[in-house]
Amino acid sequence: MSKLKGVSEKSLNNNSRIVGLLAQLEKINADSAESDTARYVTSKILHLAQSQEKTRREMTAKGSTGVEILLSTLENTKDLQTTLNILSILVELMSAGGGRRASFLVARGGSQILLQLLLNASKDCPLHEELMVQIHSILAKIGPKDKKFGVKARINGVLNITLNLVKQNLQNHRLVLPCLQLLRVYSANSVNSVFLGKNGVVELMFKIIGPFSKKNSGLMKVALDTLAALLKSKTNARRAVDRGYVQVLLTIYVDWHRHDNRHRNMLIRKGILQSLKSVTNIKLGRKAFIDANGMKILYNTSQECLAVRTLDPLVNTSSLIMRKCFPKNRLPLPTIKSCFHFQLPIIPVAGPVAQLYSLPPEGLFFLSSFYPQHPLDCMRHMDDVVDESDDNDDTDLEAENEIENEDDLDHNFKNDDIETDINKLKPQQEPGRKIEELKMYEHLFPELVDDFQDCDLISKEPKPLVFEGKVRGPIVVPTAGEEATGNSGSLRKGVAAKAKVSPKGAEGDKKPAFVDLAKADAHDNDRTLQQQLGDQNRTISSVHGFNSDIVRALDRITLQNIPSQTAPGCTAGVKKDYSLPLTVVTCPKACPHMAACGNVLFEGRTVQLGKLCCTGVETEDDEDAESTSSVEQASVEVSDGPTLHDSDLYIEIVKNTKSVPEYAEVAYPDYFGHIPPPFKEPILERPYGVQRTKIAQDIERLIHQSDIIDRVVYDLDNPNYTIPEDGDILKFNSKFESGNLRKVIQIRKNEYDLILNSDINSNHYHQWFYFEVSGMRPGVAYRFNIINCEKTNSQFNYGMQPLMYSVQEALNARPWWTRVGTDICYYKNHFSRSSVAAGGQKGKSYYTITFTVNFPHKDDVCYFAYHYPYTYSTLQMHLQKLESAHNPQQIYFRKDVLCETLSGNSCPLVTITAMPESNYYEHICQFRNRPYVFLSARVHPGETNASWVMKGTLEYLMSNNPTAQSLRECYIFKIVPMLNPDGVINGNHRCSLSGEDLNRQWQSPNPDLHPTIYHTKGLLQYLAAVKRIPLVYCDYHGHSRKKNVFMYGCSIKETVWHTSANAASCDIVEDAGHRTLPKILSHIAPAFCMSSCSFVVEKSKESTARVVVWREIGVQRSYTMESTLCGCDQGKYKGLQIGTRELEEMGAKFCVGLLRLKRLTSPLEYNMPSSLLDFENDLIDSSCKVTRMWALEQSE
Repeated sequence: MSKLKGVSEKSLNNNSRIVGLLAQLEKINADSAESDTARYVTSKILHLAQSQEKTRREMTAKGSTGVEILLSTLENTKDLQTTLNILSILVELMSAGGGRRASFLVARGGSQILLQLLLNASKDCPLHEELMVQIHSILAKIGPKDKKFGVKARINGVLNITLNLVKQNLQNHRLVLPCLQLLRVYSANSVNSVFLGKNGVVELMFKIIGPFSKKNSGLMKVALDTLAALLKSKTNARRAVDRGYVQVLLTIYVDWHRHDNRHRNMLIRKGILQSLKSVTNIKLGRKAFIDANGMKILYNTSQECLAVRTLDPLVNTSSLIMRKCFPKNRLPLPTIKSCFHFQLPIIPVAGPVAQLYSLPPEGLFFLSSFYPQHPLDCMRHMDDVVDESDDNDDTDLEAENEIENEDDLDHNFKNDDIETDINKLKPQQEPGRKIEELKMYEHLFPELVDDFQDCDLISKEPKPLVFEGKVRGPIVVPTAGEEATGNSGSLRKGVAAKAKVSPKGAEGDKKPAFVDLAKADAHDNDRTLQQQLGDQNRTISSVHGFNSDIVRALDRITLQNIPSQTAPGCTAGVKKDYSLPLTVVTCPKACPHMAACGNVLFEGRTVQLGKLCCTGVETEDDEDAESTSSVEQASVEVSDGPTLHDSDLYIEIVKNTKSVPEYAEVAYPDYFGHIPPPFKEPILERPYGVQRTKIAQDIERLIHQSDIIDRVVYDLDNPNYTIPEDGDILKFNSKFESGNLRKVIQIRKNEYDLILNSDINSNHYHQWFYFEVSGMRPGVAYRFNIINCEKTNSQFNYGMQPLMYSVQEALNARPWWTRVGTDICYYKNHFSRSSVAAGGQKGKSYYTITFTVNFPHKDDVCYFAYHYPYTYSTLQMHLQKLESAHNPQQIYFRKDVLCETLSGNSCPLVTITAMPESNYYEHICQFRNRPYVFLSARVHPGETNASWVMKGTLEYLMSNNPTAQSLRECYIFKIVPMLNPDGVINGNHRCSLSGEDLNRQWQSPNPDLHPTIYHTKGLLQYLAAVKRIPLVYCDYHGHSRKKNVFMYGCSIKETVWHTSANAASCDIVEDAGHRTLPKILSHIAPAFCMSSCSFVVEKSKESTARVVVWREIGVQRSYTMESTLCGCDQGKYKGLQIGTRELEEMGAKFCVGLLRLKRLTSPLEYNMPSSLLDFENDLIDSSCKVTRMWALEQSE
């Protein structure tokens, strides 16, 4: 041992007795004095340590050399009593100090000295029992604090010393106990564990543990903990299985469970379960557990423990073991590939898509015991082989933690994923394509060459937004302000538009007039439904008489059930025509699975609305409605924002939307439209133990297989499948735009397993769902299990609910998506796939989203979705409405086609800015020299919240607000609102039809496989080539595992700070401007959270839009803006789930942030008063109400 430092006056108090004794002991140690003196001094120190906490604190205080003196004496003394005294002192020092004092002892070389002392003491004959007890006790306490303790023990050759002590002294419990504790510490090292196993330690442990006994429970507990540590070694686990110890452990557990009536030995019972948990980490152990009827044993015992809350650790551990041992099952599908196929123009030479195309042909596979009634000759693809290899990964299976602890992987950066190459981090503009090739994009930038000589630019006064002969309110800023109290029957303005129905028309054909807001011809607007559909009505069958009733019922949204209570000043004239039938809609014959609505034909297909229940449409306040006048003025509170929804226009657009399955149906929510509900939806508080309960119900399927119905009730893989006629069975459908549901299996009477479809040309990415349910009964709790999700965690575990849209509610003037469901959780299930089938993806198991719903109406038609749906056709409808509504003298608006997608759909490109003040040279120059802001969204189809944020941005940019005009005068906006139309249309979650994540293709996009990315990048490259690099690029996304809205940006410095590299040596000079916009948004947008933002560049993200635009195009402010799918945990919306109102508000706030950014970046050029910006922010925060134009003019 190195020479000890002298005792300094600062560290030791001369007035303390312990200081003097330690100084005396140090002198004795240095002078090699007689052992009697050392024995006396150490006994005095021991007495003080035993009686005074102050003494113990002084000896382990920072700067004290007391422990070093003791260790030095221990190392050098030959006197047994002195050694025992010092060991007793060390025991006292660690008795109350916890881990800190143990670490203190380790830091001063205590581990090595004590191990050497153990080795020396083992040579004594006979062994001194007290000495061995003391040494083992101390080593067992300090060993866990020494990272190299296992190696030190093995090198010093003390493993067998401890093991032999146990073998030779099984009846000496006082000696065996500390030895077992030390064996447990040894076993933390895998090499030591195998070494001990070869020397019979596993067999030795089973000589100690046994059936229930009131004696030696402490020894039993330590032996079980040691056994659990030993069995983590696969070698030891196999040895235990070969000797039949799995059955022994189960027998012992049942014995303790039966006799421990007062639950005083819960730790022993848990120790047995921990040993079972360790041994079942290997395949042989799981098989032995099943063969020994372990599933039934643990299920029954855990159910008996549920009533006692203190036994939850036993229930949770039992649940974990059963889940792990549940036989791995393949999904009950013919193949895990998508049930839809799209032939690619070219096949990639490498990657998951190439691998998918190279898989072998169909082979014979058998369904597992989970679905025992399926035929055994079911054909499967080789791409769904279950990997049965051993794995020790219990992390995904840990029983639920009742305290919320989100697994946020985004802030826990892994150093190996952070880019450390400074040359790669430095933005370097790379032309990529020649300027001659980039000229193909010139026609998409007419604003750079247009001289506006033919335009009428005389007036800059805002023109009222008028829809061709119709009275319309101004486009206002979407807000998420407080809702006015009162009746919840708010209506969308377009839905509540004035409908003119002539008495003759009302009495004659009784078909209501649909208001078509998209038609330019005023005469078209006045056509009745009969005139509009005259050509098609020649082929209407008898069923379509029912459909006209449906349409009539749909039109009642605008004609009745207007709430009587409205906010003051919110008046909008609406005519009601109660001459239309208001009775319950009935059907003269059994309703087919799909009923054509309007019989609109296109391309040989029929555009259909999803089925409406034949038993009728429930209405509210029918008696009051019938007693009112046929025409009356009603005061209506409408949604904040312009009326962009038009059901007729939507149908027209759907005709031109091309899908792989050739969808011919329209979902009611997309037809009706959605308005935000007039109430807040709090984040759901999850009941204690709900996940455990759901898992137990899953385990019951294996134990009680005869109770499982196992009936397929929906199957896209079987085109000849017919819906069961049983009236108690729910009916499902997903054959509409953005729909995703592949198969449904009825498990119990009111429980269904749902399987989602893979992304087309892929065999994974299951998360997005959107489907229809009908045939329900009210007051019944229906459980839905979506069993093939892939993400390892979800906000469904932290308060998020799925969304439901009720047609009955929509007909009763409540056309909105609402958060529903109870007993919601997300957990790893027993369905599995091979790593080959996963396309090289990490993780082989699927996850389950489970939720329970009580439907309010009988035989309703309801829709469920992962998040608020926003289809491609909806986008096209919104863009058409914005185009038709804008003031061309004030707003420069262009909608171009960027390119065609793989399936032939157009990818829209929108340009928005302010018209020049005049066609004078100065004004045209100012117009052309405005900086660009480039925005994009929806590259991932399942992130529908990105489209709602984009909708808020577009509506704000097209509004007549003064700061919106100022914003347009500051920037030219180039917007690609949907980068992945094909994925959105076909219900994909993440990929395009190429089967690839488009946000990983930005480095080298293929024009044939990734046309939207190729040409969007081309636009940016063109801007860089003409020296017009955008000031800001932002790609809107959604995030499934975090709350709030936040941004990812790019920074060299912040990336280097997260690595071990020395930032100072890199001489990095970087403008911090990348933080400006997020900071602005954190002040003005209540949903935005600056602390969640990150500006680190990771290797895995180097091919994303954010990084490529930053690195290759040279845009410093290149961002990904992530919006939560769940809700907020800070700010104004803390504790609330996010809705479309808040998402649209975020899009508007983003625009205000850009205006403030302009003021900060160009203070001389841009001299707008801050008061105007503050006014704009207040305007967005307020609850804007849409009124009739004449009322607005009068108020002004």
